[in-house]
Amino acid sequence: MAEAADFQGMSPSPGRRWLRRTGALLAGAPLLAGLLQLPAAPSAPAAERTAAADAVGSSTVDVSLDSFSPAAPTDGDTLTISGTVTNKSKQSVTDAHVGLRVGPALDSRTAVDAAAKDTPYGQRAEGTEVGSKYAADFSELEPGVPQTFSISVPVDKLGLGGDGVYQLGLALTGRTSAQPYDQVLGIERTFLPWQPEAAGTRTRTTYLWPLISSSHLTAETGPNEQQTPTFQDDDLAKEISPGGRLDQMLTLGKDLDVTWVVDPDLLASVAAMTSGYKVKGEGGTTTAGKNQAVAKSWLGELEKAVQDEEVVALPFADPDLASLAHNGKNVTGSLSHLKDATEVAATTVSSILHVDPSTDYAWPANGAVDPSIVKVATSAGAHTVIARSDSLQETGGLSYTPSAARPIGGGTTAVVADARLSTAFQGDMSVAGSSTLAVQEFLAQSLATHLQDPERQRSIVVAPQRMPTASQAQTMAQALSALQDGNWSESADLSAATKAEPDAAATTRVPSAKAYPSSLRKQELPQSAFEQIQTTQETLDNFKVILSNDSRVVTPFGRAIERGVSTSWRGRTAEAQTFRGDVQSYLESLTGQVGLIPKSDAKLSGRSATIPVTVQNNLVQGVDRLVLRLTSAKPARLKISDGPYAERPVTVSGGHSQSVKFTTNANANGPVRVVAQLYTEDGQAYGSPVVFEVDVTEITATVMLVIAGGVLLLVLAGFRMYTQRKRAAARQAAEDEQAAEDERSEGENGDVRRDGTSDDTAGGERQPDTESAADADGERQADAESAAEVPEHPSDPAPDTAPESTTPSGTGERVDR
Repeated sequence: MAEAADFQGMSPSPGRRWLRRTGALLAGAPLLAGLLQLPAAPSAPAAERTAAADAVGSSTVDVSLDSFSPAAPTDGDTLTISGTVTNKSKQSVTDAHVGLRVGPALDSRTAVDAAAKDTPYGQRAEGTEVGSKYAADFSELEPGVPQTFSISVPVDKLGLGGDGVYQLGLALTGRTSAQPYDQVLGIERTFLPWQPEAAGTRTRTTYLWPLISSSHLTAETGPNEQQTPTFQDDDLAKEISPGGRLDQMLTLGKDLDVTWVVDPDLLASVAAMTSGYKVKGEGGTTTAGKNQAVAKSWLGELEKAVQDEEVVALPFADPDLASLAHNGKNVTGSLSHLKDATEVAATTVSSILHVDPSTDYAWPANGAVDPSIVKVATSAGAHTVIARSDSLQETGGLSYTPSAARPIGGGTTAVVADARLSTAFQGDMSVAGSSTLAVQEFLAQSLATHLQDPERQRSIVVAPQRMPTASQAQTMAQALSALQDGNWSESADLSAATKAEPDAAATTRVPSAKAYPSSLRKQELPQSAFEQIQTTQETLDNFKVILSNDSRVVTPFGRAIERGVSTSWRGRTAEAQTFRGDVQSYLESLTGQVGLIPKSDAKLSGRSATIPVTVQNNLVQGVDRLVLRLTSAKPARLKISDGPYAERPVTVSGGHSQSVKFTTNANANGPVRVVAQLYTEDGQAYGSPVVFEVDVTEITATVMLVIAGGVLLLVLAGFRMYTQRKRAAARQAAEDEQAAEDERSEGENGDVRRDGTSDDTAGGERQPDTESAADADGERQADAESAAEVPEHPSDPAPDTAPESTTPSGTGERVDR
């Protein structure tokens, strides 16, 4: 107790001074004896001198603390400590042992900070060794060969005094060939929080347990009716799989008394994985996702874990409030995205986890605030900002850490998380030694906070890093479990900390923009990012008005736009830009599915004609509320429906095309440039125009009359030929019938000729049949007449009468003259 009092600022008595000086002399005697016994070796090689120097000092052997149990012991407990020692020198260490040294109680949080710094042995009050009975012995430590140790000691043997945080050292004492006497060659220090009895007034501690991930889901939903979600990668599946980061957060968190802080985007993304989904690969290819069962299991366990627990829903995709405040608020529409993200947060969480979350909290990156950040954070409806004490610092000279809640004006409350406790687990916790030291320092800071004013009821909030690793989550859970089992703290929800009575003397002044950390400002999204997002939003607004079912596009792209300003992009500028660019490119590919089919140049002969323009829709759903406008660059030469342009409404079913026809009127010859352009109903141009040229050729009235006359003559000539051939055919048929009757008559009379003569003639020869010859001549003449009536050229008119025959008339034949 006297030693403890000395180190708490009390002046030592003269007797104590004598004891100290005597102890110092006794402690230095072995060192003096060793120096006197060292042989002179002027000719020793340089390598041996270097090796001897390496073996001197408390950093010769590395002492690592692997476990410390219980982390916050009470009366009757046995403290068990295990660790590893490694000889870092080039000489063996002999006759070594690791012993416990209990230092004085630390009287403030600042003292804990100072004791946590790695300093050589002897530069602080190390305390005396507990005793050889509670030590771990090593006969020899070879260079570079680690060896483990374990020490168990009853707490009542440590000589602890009243409540407080005690420094505990594990010192390795041993000898080397260069210095063959006992000396401390290595030491590891940690903290022993000592509160054996339950405190009358406990400090209320709120621990935020964040379930947040980076953006994984894209805006792509596949060219089908099922709207299959597409992920950038399958990393989210790794996080929620057994042993993954988010799996560890869920498994550990459900056994702790914490306030769950959830990004709705994470829930929506995992929910999208529960059914069919795709994963993008190299070269734009996609593969089918295979982790539906993992997603269903994780969501099911989370739903059970958060029942009857407080759940805080951040705005969708956890937007970067500082980036919005510093670089985005001057870009039109940027703040509207924050409002949309806040509105969709509650419905997303409640529909998936079936709990009613609180959306009243805004959490800037690292809890750093300035007036503009507070203004933006509360613009979407939040009334509470989660800040941190290294940003909203105390300026009133309080001797204790005040409660977290601070009214900062305008009806807004700042919940100020404790910076020391919130950053306790940001290092590499995968190493056992680092994890154990972090737990003990966290508990030490918590107890030191309580002991600042143990009778004052205070509410302390811990807001750790947004996305802890799996090892960090395990360390956090270990520390929080020990804290909840301790005697000085009790758990409280975030809402309780928000409503707690604020300390009147605590600062409520928000730091200026100049005080915002430059390291955080460098990680912010630039203004160009918000301009790119606004371009995407304008494209989406122009596209959705023509869709028959716009929710199929508005929802995935709206969520993708919100992911584009996520806090998770901090420090990943190139990746963020690629994500936003991919969203814009995919949207443009969809808008390009509806457009005009290119036309080639055309020639227009005559005063009027019809020009068709085709609209194609390759989307799954139909489009309407489109207007097609056809414009003539020279309406004096070519009018479109009696004007410079004409418009037609357009409605096209999914996967189809439609041809729209326009009537044109030509007034003069020459080429005319014609432009076809789609517009939305509100007059916004949609897609690229189609430009083509129409070559107009005007036809005169005289030429038209000549052509019409020629056509008429051709028709008349053809009719004339038809009637003449019809009369010739009728005449031929009559003659054939008459010949047949004559033949029948000859058959009946036998020896009588048609002209009345007998078959028997002089010489027995048959006389020519003059009537038949005459008939033959008549037929030849008729044929000649018919041939004479046929025009020599189809365009030649047929003569009104046949030309005269030049052959002699047959006997009895009649010839028309």
